[in-house]
Amino acid sequence: MPGGSFRALRERSPVKTAKTKMQALNKPRPNIPGGEILDKNEVNVILFEGFDKADLKGATVIGGFPSIGLVSTIAANYLIDVLGLRHIGILDCRDFPALAVVHDSEPLAPVRVYAGKKCQKKKSAECVVVFVSEFQPAQQLMRPISDAVMDFVKQNGCDLMISPEGIVLEGALSEDEVVDVFAIGSTEKARGLLTEKGIKQFSNGIIAGISGLTLTRGKREGIDAISMLAEANPDFPDARGAAAIIETIANLIDLDIDVGPLYDEAERIEKQLMAVQAQAKPITERKTLQSGPQMYA
Repeated sequence: MPGGSFRALRERSPVKTAKTKMQALNKPRPNIPGGEILDKNEVNVILFEGFDKADLKGATVIGGFPSIGLVSTIAANYLIDVLGLRHIGILDCRDFPALAVVHDSEPLAPVRVYAGKKCQKKKSAECVVVFVSEFQPAQQLMRPISDAVMDFVKQNGCDLMISPEGIVLEGALSEDEVVDVFAIGSTEKARGLLTEKGIKQFSNGIIAGISGLTLTRGKREGIDAISMLAEANPDFPDARGAAAIIETIANLIDLDIDVGPLYDEAERIEKQLMAVQAQAKPITERKTLQSGPQMYA
């Protein structure tokens, strides 16, 4: 090896290299209005200015991440509209799909946070928080998303986390048949609440995805979390399953809400969400080829 090259390699000592790397890691990040620079797979809840976090104490938090039949997304959007919930923040991550959801000519983030009172007419002091997304998270993002939502629940003193999901429906239901809803609680208190309200409990099986993660963390840390499973058609968005979920949530937390319009508008909602998913498919497929969470009984 030529002498000059050898000297150059020798002078680049491991100590200096390590020191340079540490200096780079400790270098202050530039301030960016509206949030921080996120590391890969890091998911943060970013609340907008002007929202009083004190209102979140004792809140019920509902996750509206896509599942079988999109029952959770449909239910979340319906609750947001009917309860008049306010857009208070977003979930942000560098690995989220590179897109904006446009609603009433307004661009929105792929994952959004809404909050408001359980009943505006009665001026209820109890708050409802809804996380909603139209896009299935990639497998590697499910744990960071679940952790971000559960951190939000824990840090803000929220009372209950509810994760709606769809389970595969074998065959089609007739118009007269009732959609079955089952639930699982992470704690004795949560399971006691289900028993008190007469909600069927899921006894044996596997709960995958974000719902499964919230249940296991809830059990580990004593956080009251409930996963609700509604029978749904896996081949298209199922508004009937979403209506059954909302009725069960209303029973659980004493929410005064009419799901009649949801049944009436099921076809319109289904077509709208199918169009959104069709537009997003080329983008999300580049991110992951993995399928969404499934429930096994």
